[in-house]
Amino acid sequence: MGTAEHQQTEPATRERLLAAAAELIGRHGYAGTSLQMIADRLGFRKGAIYHHFRTRDEILEALIGPVLDALADIVTDAEAQPSVAARAERMISGYAELAAENRAMVSILRGDPAVLEFIRSRPRWSGLINRQMKLLTAAHPGPGGRVRAIMVLAGMSAAADPAVQNPPGIDLRHELSEAARQTLGLRNPKGGGG
Repeated sequence: MGTAEHQQTEPATRERLLAAAAELIGRHGYAGTSLQMIADRLGFRKGAIYHHFRTRDEILEALIGPVLDALADIVTDAEAQPSVAARAERMISGYAELAAENRAMVSILRGDPAVLEFIRSRPRWSGLINRQMKLLTAAHPGPGGRVRAIMVLAGMSAAADPAVQNPPGIDLRHELSEAARQTLGLRNPKGGGG
């Protein structure tokens, strides 16, 4: 294979590896997915994976990293808003958009203890979960605030799961935002949209 042809197939192979890993992690969890399983899914030898990724952690980071980096940007932007309601609204609308556009990745991030431990072990993402919880908890002060914040994040993630059969034509981003606002007792922002 010539160098130009080899360079064109490298990204495609990497993307196939990531897609297979996402499917298997979604089905078996991170702890239950091995490099051998990924190789078998693609008809590769396990050694072929090492050309792209040295470890299973590198695969997970390549899968969830872009989504977590986008979430970090949303959280940072939300924290810069001038009021508690504006911060919560930015968190809700940003997370709804992220979840609707990255349904498979949000599903992987939701509730897999091994993935959550992986996130907490990475300095650039370790405080991210607490930061987004703080933004939403502040919107409903009092003992129930944390419960509502957990329900919002868990509910949005669960509703965005690709396994959920949403009705045709639904605007998932809008519906996620509206349900989150109602749970937190927030008004719909002026201008209507979700």
